[in-house]
Amino acid sequence: MTGPRAHPGVLDIKPYVGGEFGVPGAQDVIRLASNESALGASPKARAAYESVAGELHRYPDGASAALRQAIGRVHGFDPARIVCGAGSDEILSLLGRIYAGPGDEVLYSEYGFLMFKILALAVGAKPVAAPETGYRADIDAILAAVNEHTRIVILANPNNPTGTYLSAGEVRRLRAGLREEILLVIDAAYAEYVDADDYTPGAELVDAGENVVMTRTFSKIYGLAALRLGWCYAPTSVADLLNRVRGPFNVTAAAQAAGEAAVTDAGFIEESRRHNSQWRPWLSDGLAGLGLTVTPSIANFVLAHFEDAGQSAAAADFLKGRNILVRGMVGYGLPQCLRIGVGREEENRLVIETLGDFLKA
Repeated sequence: MTGPRAHPGVLDIKPYVGGEFGVPGAQDVIRLASNESALGASPKARAAYESVAGELHRYPDGASAALRQAIGRVHGFDPARIVCGAGSDEILSLLGRIYAGPGDEVLYSEYGFLMFKILALAVGAKPVAAPETGYRADIDAILAAVNEHTRIVILANPNNPTGTYLSAGEVRRLRAGLREEILLVIDAAYAEYVDADDYTPGAELVDAGENVVMTRTFSKIYGLAALRLGWCYAPTSVADLLNRVRGPFNVTAAAQAAGEAAVTDAGFIEESRRHNSQWRPWLSDGLAGLGLTVTPSIANFVLAHFEDAGQSAAAADFLKGRNILVRGMVGYGLPQCLRIGVGREEENRLVIETLGDFLKA
């Protein structure tokens, strides 16, 4: 006898493995493997989180109404076109369920976020990776990979793990080159860190038609990764479908309260942005000063290139031996690279000092 059969494609999924969480036996670990906020969460967000402790027996607002209204006020969006989820990962997965299935294709750039491939396989669709140029999404390569089976194109902008980005004009060109029935998803998880004048997260493209969705997260600059909170801005028709298939209480009360406080704490957001704008180039310059190649990044992490896969793995082990965790890139097809998050000043300085010791050894 045989048991229940999995949906086609599920057995082809390699489970997502996040950055390492800790070092056995160590108490004070520097965690720079998951692109988390260097400054943590806003004190106002922490207070809001604690304020719901007495209501743990109550279901949360299934519509996340107050949170959506707060996001709408901050960004100038219609709250009715905002959908909240358990991380932007959930929203991406829901879009895959709605718009793709067996026989369809989901297209993304070569070094795009690993979840893009997983969401395609989970619904039985074929994942397709378009080649990048200089570790940067290539619009011509993406458009060349579009065919009659393409249903979703996902663009991480800025991209994880490279930290590179496409200008607003380039993203418009991508949208213009797609058929109207293809959904373009712009994953702008790191948008708040960007200080490039020619960048936009893509909301204007959402407003311009019916086939663009912009996803965002509270896991990065807002420092709420533990709460699993994300959202999207979408055309009314797409938002309607997302609300039909999402869980009825998919965002916890604690996440809603903390998220509302975080998104409206403009002072703390600006402090986090200034910190990143100061220490990201410092970290990049420090790595370059050690003789490493660094891909130019506008996010809250940098991608460092070593001589080969052996040296990068040895460097990661050396850092871990000093209680510093960074992210190996084997799963992304970049085994010679390490992704290093921007930390606090003392953490960034210790990374450069420790890698200097490793390279001199």
